[in-house]
Amino acid sequence: MRDIDVGRCVDQTGFSNFHLKIIIACALLLIVDGYDVFIYGVVLPQLMEHWNLTAPQAGSLASWALFGMMTGALVFGPMGDRIGRKKCITICFTLFSAATFVNGFATTPTTFGLLRFVAGLGCGGLMPNAVALTNEYAPKRMRSTLVALMFSGYAVGGMLAAGLGIWLLPLFGWQAMFFAAAVPLVLLPVVLRELPESIGFLIRKGEQDRARSILQRLSPDAASSGRLVYQDASAGDHASVSELFRHGRTLGTLSMWLCFFCCLLMVYALGSWLPQLMRSAGYSLGSSLSFLLALNFGGMFGAIAGGRLADRFGLPRVVMAYFALGALCIALLGLNSTMPVLYMLIFIAGAGTTGTQILLYASVAEFYSLSVRSTGLGWASGMGRVGAIVGPMLGGLLLAAQLPMMLNFIAFAVPGLVSVLATARYMVSRRQQRIRPDYALAA
Repeated sequence: MRDIDVGRCVDQTGFSNFHLKIIIACALLLIVDGYDVFIYGVVLPQLMEHWNLTAPQAGSLASWALFGMMTGALVFGPMGDRIGRKKCITICFTLFSAATFVNGFATTPTTFGLLRFVAGLGCGGLMPNAVALTNEYAPKRMRSTLVALMFSGYAVGGMLAAGLGIWLLPLFGWQAMFFAAAVPLVLLPVVLRELPESIGFLIRKGEQDRARSILQRLSPDAASSGRLVYQDASAGDHASVSELFRHGRTLGTLSMWLCFFCCLLMVYALGSWLPQLMRSAGYSLGSSLSFLLALNFGGMFGAIAGGRLADRFGLPRVVMAYFALGALCIALLGLNSTMPVLYMLIFIAGAGTTGTQILLYASVAEFYSLSVRSTGLGWASGMGRVGAIVGPMLGGLLLAAQLPMMLNFIAFAVPGLVSVLATARYMVSRRQQRIRPDYALAA
């Protein structure tokens, strides 16, 4: 009986309705995820007034969800390699949607923070598993584009949060923003029905029949006969963090962790504090939230365009260019610009932060083999969440220090320049890794 290399079959397939269903399902999940992540920045001005919070206190309160995200990424990322990505996605989606809904009933900052931590567990765990699943089924020639397209749902969620905030906050208050999170739970059964389990996971667990039925939806002829195998299927039985530092991956892993740290620091610093900074500069609440809308629209557009560019020029080059451009535009936000220029700078800053975050997930998914892909994504995301924790706290300290607006934005831009250097180091590591004879990459 001949062996059928599933990875090769997937790489050679054309784009089909099966791929489209996966992209749409994961994108819908990440829209809700993005909504939950950016909701704090939207309600922050009202929360500060409602509970008389100082800027440092508000920054610390934001960290509850981010600690949850870090924990969720470190727990549920590796768990996806062990119990299946679809199971982890189901658990995480239910967890953060339910916790966010209950958050609307919070009456004290402590209760609010604890519920944000629980919601963060789900948010942090969903992302690495959704990216790993999409990456696994995407044809090689358009993999970066499809992963970026799927992950752009995260930015759409941020846009949805800002858009709903403009309408809901003046009419119903901040609680209504959290109650709205219950609506997506109704769609969960429909989304999960269209979402397949990882075919590589099924093969490693010996479930040949379930794997074959999925492969037949991708390539009916290839799955007609033979034993299904994956290039590194046996390595997944005991996936561990130590695997991220084997086969010449050490410097690449550390470089990606640094990129994630810096990128998410910028994403969450801007996402949490941009409306408040703009209000401090004299803009109305509606205008301040429209800036957040522009930031996330830039992230969505930047991710999709970046995915197309990455399929042509390679992910690292595009990531470096995005980081450099994003850092420049963030620094320029402190200038007294006209409204059209200000919106343009915020749009590009969104592409260089949220958009780059999406491309980083695609980079990590490409870097690791199938059996440790969720583990690699989970740990990179977990390290990024440390930056996400630092970002809002840094914003609160800068605001409390009453520095000139220009210095605030320069401080937010510095991590982007650090990330340019870290990405360059990652490129060198990846080239060295490719020429090692003992390395096998199934991406």
